[in-house]
Amino acid sequence: MKKIVIVGGGITGLSAAHYLQQLKRDNGLALEVTVIEGDEALGGKIRTVEETTFTMETGADSIVARHASVMPLVEELELGDRLVYNGTGISYLHTGTGLHAIPAETVFGIPMNKDALLRSTLVSAEGKEEALKDFETPNDRFTKESSIGEFLEAFLGKELVEKQVAPVLSGVYSGDLYELSLASTLPYLLDYKNKYGSIIGGFEANQEKFAAAANKKFISFDGGLSVLIDRLEERLGKGATVLKGAAVERITKSGERYEVTLQNGKTLGADYVILATPHQAAQEMLALGELDEAFGNLHNSSLISIYLGFDIPDSQLPADGTGFIVAKDSALVCNACTWTSRKWTHTSDNGHLLLRLFYKSINPRFVELNAMTEEELVAVALADIEQSLGLKEQPRTVEVTNWRDLMPNYRLAHKGAIATLEEKMAELVPNIHLAGSSYYGVGIGACIENGKGLAESIAEQLNKLD
Repeated sequence: MKKIVIVGGGITGLSAAHYLQQLKRDNGLALEVTVIEGDEALGGKIRTVEETTFTMETGADSIVARHASVMPLVEELELGDRLVYNGTGISYLHTGTGLHAIPAETVFGIPMNKDALLRSTLVSAEGKEEALKDFETPNDRFTKESSIGEFLEAFLGKELVEKQVAPVLSGVYSGDLYELSLASTLPYLLDYKNKYGSIIGGFEANQEKFAAAANKKFISFDGGLSVLIDRLEERLGKGATVLKGAAVERITKSGERYEVTLQNGKTLGADYVILATPHQAAQEMLALGELDEAFGNLHNSSLISIYLGFDIPDSQLPADGTGFIVAKDSALVCNACTWTSRKWTHTSDNGHLLLRLFYKSINPRFVELNAMTEEELVAVALADIEQSLGLKEQPRTVEVTNWRDLMPNYRLAHKGAIATLEEKMAELVPNIHLAGSSYYGVGIGACIENGKGLAESIAEQLNKLD
C-alpha cells in the first residue's frame, strides 16, 4: 500500500486527491491519500462569504469555463445544476477624463481589427497611426521568453499599449508588463505575429473563435465558488483522509520514503508527497539549500480586495456596464472595480448594489495602503466610488481581504526557475512534486489540470510497480 500525502487543501491539492481516488477505484490501485491543510477550512484562496443578502468571494470570483479541465470536473461532481454564468456588458477604463468604454472587438485592450482600433476614444490619431505599423513591421527578434510589454510596444506603439492595453493586462496578471514574458501571459500573440505578419491581423483571422468565447465565458455556482470546494471535500471524505488545522513543519527523506512532520509533533510516512502550497512554504518545508536560488527566482505580489454592499439598486450604475479598470492618469487610488451584483446576479438577493475594489502591489500607494486599518481602507474605497460613480451612500456590508505576498507573479526568470527546481528535486527528493499556482498557472482551470496531471503521473508509476 503506497501512501500519498498532499500538503495544501486548495483547489490544486483537492483536485489531485480527487483524481487519485478516482484512479484508485478505476484501476484497483493500492494507495492511501491524505490531504493536510494548515487552515481550519479547505479551499486556500477560494472562500465564499455570505453576509445579509450578499455573497462575496475573498479570492477568485469565477472560473474560465472554456479551460479543458473545468467542465469535466463539474460534471464528475454533479454540479451542473448549480452552475451560474457571468452577466456580460461593457468594461470601462477610468482615465483622467472619466469612464471610457473599452472598445468592442478587443482582447485585453488589443484591437481585433482596424475598425476597433480607429473607434477607440482612448488613443490619439497619432497613436492609432503608430499602431497600424503592426501590419508592416516584421518580427526579427522576439520569442515567447521575451517581455510581453516590449513585444507589444514594438509593434503596436507606446501610446496604445500604455493607454489601452497595459491597464487591462496588468490588471489581469498583477504585474509590470515589461517584467512578464509572452510565455506566461499570451503566447499566442507571437504565433499571430509570425503567421499573419500582424498581431491585429492574427486576431482578425481568428475573430470567430474569440467572438464565440466572449459571452458566458466565466462560471461560478449558485452558492459561490465554495460549492466546488465543499463537494470535493464531501467526495474525499468517502475514501481519503483530510486533516484540517494541521500545519506541516518539515519534510525529510528517510531511505526511499519521506517523513512529513506536523507542527504538533505528529509524523506521517509517505511514498509520494505533493506540495500544493505557495512556493515560500514549500521552500521552508523542504529546507534544501540547493533549491534556494531557484526558489528565489519565483515571485509573488499582494492584493487588497474590498467589497462594499449598498442599500440601493445597482441600476444606478451606467447601463450595461460590469466594471472598470483604472488607467495611470486617473486620480483614483484603486486599480479596478467590479460591479459584482451586475456581473453575478446570484451575489445580491434583492438586486442591490455590490461593488468590489482591488488595490494591487503594483499600485504606487500600496505601501501606504498596506499599513492602513480596515476603517481607513474603506474610507479610501468610498472616496474612489464617489469620484468614479458619484455615489455618496454608506455601505451596509463591508468585506476586506489582504492577500499579502500570496499572488503568484510570473516574471521573465520563472520558466527557468521551474525547470531548475524540477531537475534538482528529481535528483534530491524524487517523488516529491511541486504543484499549484506558484508554478504552473494561476487560473483555477490550470490548477485543476495540474492536480489531475500529477495524479495520473503517480498512478502510472504505481501501475508500473505492480
